[in-house]
Amino acid sequence: MDIATLVGLIAGSVILLAAIILGGSAGIFVNIPSVLIVIGGASATAFIRAGMSEVINSMKVAMNAFTIKLSNPQEIIQEIVNLANIARKNGLIVLEQQPINDPFLKKAIMYCVDGHEAEFIQEVLRKEVELTIERHEVGQSVFKGMGDAAPAFGMIGTLVGLVQMLASMDDPSSIGPAMAVALLTTLYGAVMANLIFIPMADKLALRSQEEERNRLLIIEGVLGILKGLNPRVMEEFLETFLAPKARKTGKR
Repeated sequence: MDIATLVGLIAGSVILLAAIILGGSAGIFVNIPSVLIVIGGASATAFIRAGMSEVINSMKVAMNAFTIKLSNPQEIIQEIVNLANIARKNGLIVLEQQPINDPFLKKAIMYCVDGHEAEFIQEVLRKEVELTIERHEVGQSVFKGMGDAAPAFGMIGTLVGLVQMLASMDDPSSIGPAMAVALLTTLYGAVMANLIFIPMADKLALRSQEEERNRLLIIEGVLGILKGLNPRVMEEFLETFLAPKARKTGKR
């Protein structure tokens, strides 16, 4: 699990609930019609903007914000360096028998073992990276769109509540409670947008960047194996994909 995502959601929710409870009765902040307007409206705009299959797929992609499936880049580099050492000693064909953890790296190595040219391997793998990023961007756009729509529907709900309130002006005692209910929809829209939808889109964008970095690292490493680069030199080159403090070769 991605602890940061859970900590953020839980902390944000706890802070809001604490502020509500300390300020008075929590029951006055519960209004089902307001929830339906915000969540239903934001969801409806997502289907209109993206389409059925894209929205459903984006919900599956959203699970990447809670689970860590990506390989550690340091581990990928070490695995590539080990494969390079084996290839220099025993040839590329031996790599077919080596256990490889990362699926993308395994596919790239199989292309090498099958005898494909470096240009072909680079083109195919880069195209796969581009298409994967495109699919991720669709998922991000769905949540960004919901983040944009939620406050707008919050305002719409407030206007609906105001209309209903003004229609019952003959009863002054109902104006205060009706106004509070009307404003709740705006509150729900702001909370849903800024605590869930927009942060989720940003987290998916971060995951996409990390996956792109890992795959580009793999492409460069596999091309280096094909060229017969010295494993030590390759390791130094691949570590340029890492932050300076995460590199080993620079500390020697």
